[in-house]
Amino acid sequence: MSKRIGVLTSGGDCAGLNATIRAITYHAKETYGWTVIGIHKGTTGLITRPHEYQEMTIEMCDNAMLRSGGTMIGSTNKDDPFCFPNSDGTKTDRSADFIQGYHDLKLDALIGIGGDGSMRILRKLATQGNLNLVTIPKTIDNDLGHTEIAIGYTTALEVATEALDRLQPTAASHQRVMVLEVMGRDAGHIALGAGVAGGADVILIPEIPYKLDQICKKIKSLASMGRNFSLVIVAESVKKENGEAATVSEDGGRPRYGGIGQYLGEKIQKLTGAETRVTALGHVQRGGQPCAWDRIVASAFGVSAVDLIAANKFDRMVAWQHRQVTNVPIADAIERYQAVELNDILVKTAKSMGIYLGEI
Repeated sequence: MSKRIGVLTSGGDCAGLNATIRAITYHAKETYGWTVIGIHKGTTGLITRPHEYQEMTIEMCDNAMLRSGGTMIGSTNKDDPFCFPNSDGTKTDRSADFIQGYHDLKLDALIGIGGDGSMRILRKLATQGNLNLVTIPKTIDNDLGHTEIAIGYTTALEVATEALDRLQPTAASHQRVMVLEVMGRDAGHIALGAGVAGGADVILIPEIPYKLDQICKKIKSLASMGRNFSLVIVAESVKKENGEAATVSEDGGRPRYGGIGQYLGEKIQKLTGAETRVTALGHVQRGGQPCAWDRIVASAFGVSAVDLIAANKFDRMVAWQHRQVTNVPIADAIERYQAVELNDILVKTAKSMGIYLGEI
């Protein structure tokens, strides 16, 4: 039986989303003969009237989609259907409008590509409206449970590692301490992985407390051995030594992480006397071409999500485990937050190589 399936991307963008959409479109149309509807701007596309969407074709999903960053159908990380912002500043529950939009487009199932927050909202909508939902994990933070990898993480890791590679020679040329601040929300996977791969001397992640005097001790010990530079990488959600979060405000006054790199840079320069410079990568980690591994995982996830619909298996998230794609209940994936654990192999590796990783 021919089906009409919708696909949307929700939450922050990242590399690999277009490769996922491409795989979904190819497999659904070429293997099953289904119609694929790309929903614009995440959940917003089904809430607005008229609905914002497009029918996906093989012609628009060419090889260039594999290489392109962002998401061709758009996304949102603000328009919660249960607390939807109005033009006058008020907020309204528009969940019923989303559910009606699903039926207006005569969808048989929906594939949602997002992180834990997006999946939580989508699952609530699906439960309320009795909608057929399959999800695909997407987050540069790589913090979703029950999957070893999420779309976007590997590219973000590559970008952070390349940044350390580029900072090292300029640090050595000018006898400086370089502090690199990277994304990661409340998990330190990017900082930890890039720190090991990029030869950082200090890696700071939110899961492990640190002491400024020990950071400075490490930097001074390197100088005493004749090294004229040091590399420090820090996840954006690492707190100041007094436990206070480093945040800035965006429009509307909602706080977001930012500034821990500058805080550490000022403290290190004051306590060591070393000339210190700070770089915050920010959204550079989300944009640009996806690396090969993100393209591979994205394609495999897209194909598997379509197969779940064909098998009438819903309320499931595709996942990567033990070098293959499997699937798990969405509820299990969003219930388990996958932070860096103290027995993580990269924690052991960093410690064994003399990297200061905090007070463990």
